[in-house]
Amino acid sequence: MKSFLIKIGKAFSVLRRDGIMQGGKRVLGYLSLFLKTIFLVKPGEVLFITGGVGDSALYRTYNQAEELNLHKIKASVALQDSLSLVSLAKKFKIFIFHRTNYTKKIAQLIQEIKNQKKEIIFETDDLVFDAQYIQATDLYQNKMSSLEKMQYQTGVGEEILKDDYVKTCLTSSTYLAKILATYQKKVFITKNKISNSELEIIENILKQKRKSDDDYVKVGYFSGTNSHNKDFATIVEVLIDILEKYSQVQLILAGPLDIDSRLDKYKKRIIQLPFANRKKYWLNVFQSDIILAPLQVNNPFCDSKSELKFFEAGILKIPVVAVRNQTFSEAIMEGVDGFLASSPEEWKNKISRLVEDKELRKSIGEKAYQKVLQNYTNRNSHNEKYYNYLREILDN
Repeated sequence: MKSFLIKIGKAFSVLRRDGIMQGGKRVLGYLSLFLKTIFLVKPGEVLFITGGVGDSALYRTYNQAEELNLHKIKASVALQDSLSLVSLAKKFKIFIFHRTNYTKKIAQLIQEIKNQKKEIIFETDDLVFDAQYIQATDLYQNKMSSLEKMQYQTGVGEEILKDDYVKTCLTSSTYLAKILATYQKKVFITKNKISNSELEIIENILKQKRKSDDDYVKVGYFSGTNSHNKDFATIVEVLIDILEKYSQVQLILAGPLDIDSRLDKYKKRIIQLPFANRKKYWLNVFQSDIILAPLQVNNPFCDSKSELKFFEAGILKIPVVAVRNQTFSEAIMEGVDGFLASSPEEWKNKISRLVEDKELRKSIGEKAYQKVLQNYTNRNSHNEKYYNYLREILDN
């Protein structure tokens, strides 16, 4: 019942944020995926169990399952609300739990897995497993309904993480890996990667002429959730200076975002785009000449984010200016395949260089593309230590 109420809360939130037409399409899309996954799960070797159907579930379960299948490890995905969830304990050898609330059905599945002495792995790409961090965010305090907050009364999946039976974790970044290691777990970093089907969409988009007008340089910021308002706020003054200095700059603001009233002066040069499905999302990003990836600094919840904004822009040959934190610093080679910034002056300097120099945008975008293609796609996935760990379990 709790899981059902959380999903109802999320559906109402989407409708409230995106409107009946746009929001209704998203809810129906989620419902379609939910119904496909809830009834039929093919047996195999590794089962990902996820609590959602959004982008986190896409990257951390569906895309990871595809990656394992490409490396001859049979993997499937099930929603935690699957009607036959408990019976799946007999059909797989390794069970990876991603953002699952500890419901009665999840508890039954875990007990059945333990009875059969099979492997349980905890998976996370965020700090949601520790309630203190999510409850401190502006999203939780000001944007969530009471139904949505039910999901975060405790850390998402913390019961699994703290279970002594569970010896191994998967996560998306070095930052999170260090935190998970404090729980005395073995930790593998499995980077977020672009699936083969989305890569095919992207390759077709790259054949098109970029839609940027010759007279404009389009600077894009793409917000995934309402939690990014304070991240965007860290560079608002920088963007005001950029818009004031360069009349040829247009600003693309996409997704759920509260826009600072100080930007109203430039509204004729601001393009607002609603939250979009994945295919439309890639087309929207492709309109940009520069992508920005700001985050609040010295905020553990923000520091836990992956380098997703770097590789989603890079695969479209678009240069990124990102906050200088551990994750982006590991992903980006400064001045070669992207830029890093840690102060307003650095943000202005790096954005200005890219606005003024079309060839620099092209060069950095091309180098980012080559790095992303090699390190952030399932087509070229390489994580042999992790694959071998799974194979050793499967062979026993």
